[in-house]
Amino acid sequence: VTGGASMAKPLLKIQRYFRRKPVRFFSLILLYLTAGSLVFLHSGFVGDSGPGARGGRDSVVASEMGSRTSLSDTRGLSIMSRVFKETRRSGRRFGPPWMKKSVREGRETEGRAGDYTNNWNRALKGRNAKDMDDGRAKYAGCYVDDTQKRALRGVSFFDYKKMTVFRCQDNCAERGYMYAGLEFGAECYCGHKIQAPNASESECNMECKGEKSNLCGGANRLSIYRLELSQESARRYGSAIFKGCFHRPDNVTLALPFSAIIQNMSVDKCVDMCTEREKSLAVLAGDRCYCGFPTPLFSLHELEDENMCLHRCHGEEFESCGNDKFFVVYQTQVQDNRCMDRHFLPARAKQLVALASFPGAGNTWARHLIELATGFYTGSYYFDGSLYNKGFKGERDHWRSGRTICIKTHESGRKEIEAFDSSILMIRNPYKALMAEFNRKYGGHIGFASQAHWRGKEWPEFVKNYAPWWASHTLDWLNFGKNVHVVHFENVKRDLFSQLKGMVQFLGLKVSEDRLLCVEGQKDGNFKRSGLRKLEYDPYTPEMRADINELIRTVDSALKKRNMSGVPEEYMPR
Repeated sequence: VTGGASMAKPLLKIQRYFRRKPVRFFSLILLYLTAGSLVFLHSGFVGDSGPGARGGRDSVVASEMGSRTSLSDTRGLSIMSRVFKETRRSGRRFGPPWMKKSVREGRETEGRAGDYTNNWNRALKGRNAKDMDDGRAKYAGCYVDDTQKRALRGVSFFDYKKMTVFRCQDNCAERGYMYAGLEFGAECYCGHKIQAPNASESECNMECKGEKSNLCGGANRLSIYRLELSQESARRYGSAIFKGCFHRPDNVTLALPFSAIIQNMSVDKCVDMCTEREKSLAVLAGDRCYCGFPTPLFSLHELEDENMCLHRCHGEEFESCGNDKFFVVYQTQVQDNRCMDRHFLPARAKQLVALASFPGAGNTWARHLIELATGFYTGSYYFDGSLYNKGFKGERDHWRSGRTICIKTHESGRKEIEAFDSSILMIRNPYKALMAEFNRKYGGHIGFASQAHWRGKEWPEFVKNYAPWWASHTLDWLNFGKNVHVVHFENVKRDLFSQLKGMVQFLGLKVSEDRLLCVEGQKDGNFKRSGLRKLEYDPYTPEMRADINELIRTVDSALKKRNMSGVPEEYMPR
């Protein structure tokens, strides 16, 4: 006790001293905090100094930019500094697959939107100056972008909420492109060459939507990066898609306008040549390579037996290069831009057309197809911010605005149905639709429900409530809808060209076959799941199946009573 009392006396004296002289107490605290800040700043500068550190790199960047674009203003250098802080991370392979789950995107964006100094210092450890020259991207400058004639003419995607420089670069690199460009803070364009003049750096002045610390172009201005490892990544990750064996078109020079003879022909050589020329098709015919786009003259609709194309490539022992009569066709990673332009209707629509479906029946996919096939935005009875951020610009319009070609709706009440003048009714196999909607409900538009949700009480409860709605939704639209055009999800997957052509005609628009063929080449939108995740067990109990099978029979009967074809065979109980 005596020892405790003796220890308390000095503390009591200190307390009384600072109670009498509070100014000195606060001064002491301030000095302590200042000293700590100085130590922190010093450690930051130490990390950035020395051989191969950031200061040296910035001077290299400045000299490069000075020789290429004559930029000398300090703002330009600060942009470059930020670019290299972001793009020089160590040990990072070409990034996320195209359109990962929004939750994961958010986590990545959060990490990238902060201060990059610490990341830079970590990246420097264990790297020498030579390693740093092997960086993933270099800033090429600010360029003019014309909406009618793009500076970068490969694939493109938009995210008006979470776009970052990293994300754009990774997506372009993963697909084998040489350049990645960002525009308007939220738009990402890829290409193999820049086809536009330089612009002033001051015109690329818009912050990225997903990271305020970086600039993502401006209005009709692209911040472009050269992806140093894009060719290697194309060979390793970005492969062309094999389309099959096809008969030589009647007028080959008109159908495939560009061609060249290639010594030691190989698939890679032909694909590389057509990719360089920004063509979506690489066509091999012996030692000749043709490049072009799908057209009515060469639609790729009449597939031949692959044995007809057997002819060994001179430069590749195990690949077939086709012959004079039968061509081997690959789809390159060049985006076919003939169907990418989309606008609001030039004049207010006189009639409101519904794009109606039960949730999980492919409404978002149908919207993507219709927008590409018609060139006009689709609208929505609701407002889904994630859909708007992915490029469905009609999502923000009021559904009665009359500016969109058709309006998404899941409603099934008589009053809501009769508000529309006509409708496209999308129907999907209930077994697949219920699982898709359950995944969306618990995992987002492109995510998946967890095993806990499937095995818990959520799934049986969901089927109990939603399965009857699948049938009543269709029956209500058949009963109360005016001028209903029924489309089955499975038929669209099986025969996209003719099914989509029918929808365009129903919407009262002229059909462009070139545009429809363009859609076929990029039919998957931003919300395609990688297929329903295979469960280790059948989630449907015998009781569930008995109820759903009865609902299928009811819908099939209702369709046939209206002189329509019934449900596809695969719906029917086995």
